[in-house]
Amino acid sequence: MKTESTLEKILAAGHLAVTSECGPPRGALPNKVKEKAELLRGCVDGINVTDNQTAMVRMSSLAACIIIQNMGLNPILQMVSRDRNRLAMQSDIIGAYSHGVDTMLCLSGDHPRFGDHPMAANVHDIDSIQMVDMVRNMRDEGKFQGGEKIDGSPKMFIGAAANPFADPFELRVARLAKKVKAGVDFIQTQCIFNVDKFEKWMEGVRERGLHEKVAIMAGITPMKSVGMARYMKNKVPGMDVPDEVVQRMAGVPKEKQSEEGIKICVETIQRLKEVEGVRGFHIMAIEWEQKVPEIVERAGLLPRPVV
Repeated sequence: MKTESTLEKILAAGHLAVTSECGPPRGALPNKVKEKAELLRGCVDGINVTDNQTAMVRMSSLAACIIIQNMGLNPILQMVSRDRNRLAMQSDIIGAYSHGVDTMLCLSGDHPRFGDHPMAANVHDIDSIQMVDMVRNMRDEGKFQGGEKIDGSPKMFIGAAANPFADPFELRVARLAKKVKAGVDFIQTQCIFNVDKFEKWMEGVRERGLHEKVAIMAGITPMKSVGMARYMKNKVPGMDVPDEVVQRMAGVPKEKQSEEGIKICVETIQRLKEVEGVRGFHIMAIEWEQKVPEIVERAGLLPRPVV
């Protein structure tokens, strides 16, 4: 397997990779995409472009990826199985690759009931693991899922997500193993606040030798306030925010909480650098993209290597 992906080259060279993300606007506002992406220039190796995140209508990931690609940056197309059947998925993958987008993330997507169209039908024609397998076949075998040959196959570097904190915990490594078997190249994890639990998950990953077959990028989210910490702890499914993290955020004055959140973020990266099998970091600074360069610099991840 060989793609043109910058992220693949960074990982193949043995560097710690860094990605971040850009949520597209809720309107036809291409300059909003450009503003967010420009903030990330020079400090990340790839920019995830979310696909109707939290089941809210936004500019399509594909359109925003093309805008970012035209800026000379490296977009990562996110695609959820919630909104498309396999025909539409394969069509968009070919379209994205035709515009130079060569890296993607295969996801299930949040249920529509969490978004602004709770009456919308879930598609889920195939799930995220089957999507990984489909994209790998398109790339390596040059075939559509229906078996027909592709004239000009998309050489995508294929990613997926993993949540080490979802229940039941004991099945988390097995689910990752299924994605590895399907052909995933890299993994971006859920935001990590409970580092002890993440380290335990990584032990299971290493026991099965999965860290040698897939590049695992640890998910990092800086918290702006104790309110955000409490919300993520109590309201966001699959999130594990320990009490001591909430207490630490609550223990500083309100005007200093955002700085404390960044400190926690940087400390987490420094600790995770020592965990065998962690190959990089995915920094999810939700509507706080301007802080990503500072986090990357303070974590000792600059300058980014040129490949």
